[in-house]
Amino acid sequence: MRHFRLSVVLLVLASCSRPPQAPPSMGPAEVTTVTVGLQSVLLTADLPGRTAPFLIAEIRPQVNGLIQKRLFTEGSDVKTGEVLYQIDPAPFQAALDNAKAALTRSEANLPAIRVRVERFKQALADKAVSQQDFDDAAAALRQAEADIQYWKATVETARINLGYAKITAPISGRIGKSSVTDGAIVTAYQPMALATIQQLDPIYVDVPQSTADLLRLQRGLADGRLARDGNGPNVVQLILEDGTKYPLDGTLQFRDVSVDPSTATVTLRMVFPNPNGVLLPGMFVRTVVKEGVNEKAILIPQQAVVRDPKGNPMVLLVNAAGIAEPRMLALDRAMGDKWLVSSGLAPGDRVIVEGLIKVRPGAPVKMAQ
Repeated sequence: MRHFRLSVVLLVLASCSRPPQAPPSMGPAEVTTVTVGLQSVLLTADLPGRTAPFLIAEIRPQVNGLIQKRLFTEGSDVKTGEVLYQIDPAPFQAALDNAKAALTRSEANLPAIRVRVERFKQALADKAVSQQDFDDAAAALRQAEADIQYWKATVETARINLGYAKITAPISGRIGKSSVTDGAIVTAYQPMALATIQQLDPIYVDVPQSTADLLRLQRGLADGRLARDGNGPNVVQLILEDGTKYPLDGTLQFRDVSVDPSTATVTLRMVFPNPNGVLLPGMFVRTVVKEGVNEKAILIPQQAVVRDPKGNPMVLLVNAAGIAEPRMLALDRAMGDKWLVSSGLAPGDRVIVEGLIKVRPGAPVKMAQ
C-alpha cells in the first residue's frame, strides 16, 4: 500500500513538471471583397401622392326658377356648352317681351320730341317762344333718349336671363350625380351645386415632398454631385395602388412656393395623360421622380455594411498590409440591394462582403481567390 501511494505522488509530480501545450495556431480568416469604383447612377425619389381633377366646375343656377328637365345622364361625359338643365323659361320670356315693348314705345316717341325741339329752336330765334319753353323741350328730348338707353339695357338683361334658363356645361369632362330632380325649385348662385363636372384627361397628381429632401437635392445640384438628366428631368413615372406600373409617363409641372407648416412639406404637381379613365380623383398613388444623375456614385452591397453599438454604419476594409480596418460611412439611400455611399470610401478600397463574422478589426485576413 505504501509503494502504491508513492507511485501516485511521483506520477502527479511528473505531470505537473511538463510544460503547457499551446493551442493549435489558426491562420488569417478568409474573406471575399469588392473593390470600390465610381459609376454613373440616376437618382430617383419614390413619393406618395393623390390624384386630382385637371379642371373642376360646380354647376349652379344663375337665375331663380323651376327645373323643367334634367338633360344629362349621371356619370357620363359632357361637352362644353351642352345643356344640362332646363329652367322654366316662361317668366323670362315675358320679361324680355315687356322690355322690348317698352323700348319700342320709347323709340316711337323720340321723333316727335326731336321735331318739337327743332321748331322751338327756330321760334326762339324769332322771339316766338320763351327760353323756358325751349329748355323744357330740350330736357324732354334728353329724357326720351335716356329712356331708350334704359330699355335697351333692360332688353339685354332680360335676354341674358332667358339664356340662363338653359344651364350649360362650362367645361368638358365627366359629370357626377345630380342633387336635384325635375320639378325642383332653384335659386340663383345657391350654396348647393346641382352637379359637378371634372376633367380627368389629363389628370393632376399632387405629391408632398419634405423640405429636408428638397434642400438635400438643391445642395447636390449646387456642389456638382448631381447633374440634371439630359433625357428629361421632368419625366415622372406612376405606380398604382395595386403595385402595377401606370403605362404612361407624366411630367412635373411645378413645385409649390410655400411650405405646409403642419407637415414641413412642399407640394409637387404632376400631370399625367388619362385617355382610358384609369385614374380617378382621390386615388392614392406612388410617383417615381427623377432627381438627377450622380456621375461619381459609390455603391456597395448592403451585406457589407454593419452597425456599431451606437447604430452608425461602418464597413471593414482590407488595407495594403492585409489587415481588417474599420471605416465609418455616411449613407445616402438604398438602391436595390446596394447602399449609395455619401462619404467614407474612395475608389480602390477593398470592402469585405463575405466572412465578416470571422473577422476582427486589426486582425490579418486572407482574401479568397
